[in-house]
Amino acid sequence: MRMNKSIEIEYKTMLTQQEYLQLMTHYQLDSSNLVTQTNLYFDTSDYQLKEKNMGLRIRYFDSEAEATLKIPQQIGLLEVTDRLELSDVEKALKDNRFPKNAFQIISALNNETVPTDLLGLIGRLVTKRAEKIIPEGKLALDESWYRDQHDFELELEVQDSGKKEEDFFALLKQFNIPYRPAENKIVRAVTVRK
Repeated sequence: MRMNKSIEIEYKTMLTQQEYLQLMTHYQLDSSNLVTQTNLYFDTSDYQLKEKNMGLRIRYFDSEAEATLKIPQQIGLLEVTDRLELSDVEKALKDNRFPKNAFQIISALNNETVPTDLLGLIGRLVTKRAEKIIPEGKLALDESWYRDQHDFELELEVQDSGKKEEDFFALLKQFNIPYRPAENKIVRAVTVRK
């Protein structure tokens, strides 16, 4: 089982379907570039991770899976990631529990005094994602489904925060896309809309 840690800095905005299609066309992305991923989100019943502004998910594809814990830092998020087997995902779904063999994440959660034996499944979100490296960073165009919702989002992941925020807003301006704050996917997946 492989683990890694990295700092994630990303900027994002919600898109309309028309804006999403415009960007897909401009960057010459089509269905062959789309990868379907399912995100399973975990927390305690009293939302201890949410209270610490942390997020915990399992993301799985057709043939692989990983668990990621996101911990806020002064700049960006520290991501602790453990690779999982698809059988671990099946067991997590069946038992409604976070896998005990995501050892680095369990260790990080213990350091944060989060009771890992109380982690249960709180939400699910399916995304079709197209990615492309552009001069501003790694562009991701997402179409997502969760509960009875369906939305579109642009994410720009960068290596450092320098002037990258300016680049992000210049990118939006280039395509006449207004900035629409995007809640994290975990928030969208578990918040009941009225």
